[in-house]
Amino acid sequence: MAAIRKKNTDTQIHCPVATTIGLIGGKYKALILWKLLDSKLRFSSLHKEINNATAKMLTQQLRELEKDGLIKREVFPVVPPKVEYSLTPLGKSILPVLEAMYDWGAFYLNRNGVEINCSMQPLKKNKIEKNSLPVSTDTATKTPIHYIKTCK
Repeated sequence: MAAIRKKNTDTQIHCPVATTIGLIGGKYKALILWKLLDSKLRFSSLHKEINNATAKMLTQQLRELEKDGLIKREVFPVVPPKVEYSLTPLGKSILPVLEAMYDWGAFYLNRNGVEINCSMQPLKKNKIEKNSLPVSTDTATKTPIHYIKTCK
């Protein structure tokens, strides 16, 4: 678990944002999780999708995600070896965070006149709950700033 130590003390600070960043803030972690949202993938498929990552870096990021319980590594006893990666239930729970990151990043790039040219594709918006409402909207761009789940 990600914790922050205060200088000159043994007190640990447990911050939700720092914890989230610690879990998915690696160079390729969010992209790995995004690619695993819809299906199980083998290492070679992930490496083709995330071609900027070296095999060593991708392996390191996968091991950290597995250690943190966000992905599952399944090894099949065949020759040549076959390994598949998939999201755990905990890993699937990160979907709203990843969607928010994608949406905000797309908004920022668009605002600055930059075209999206990465391998990430937007997810189907029907995954957002029908009872989610924007708290406020940017008046200049009409972009929802934050979503909340309404209570009954």
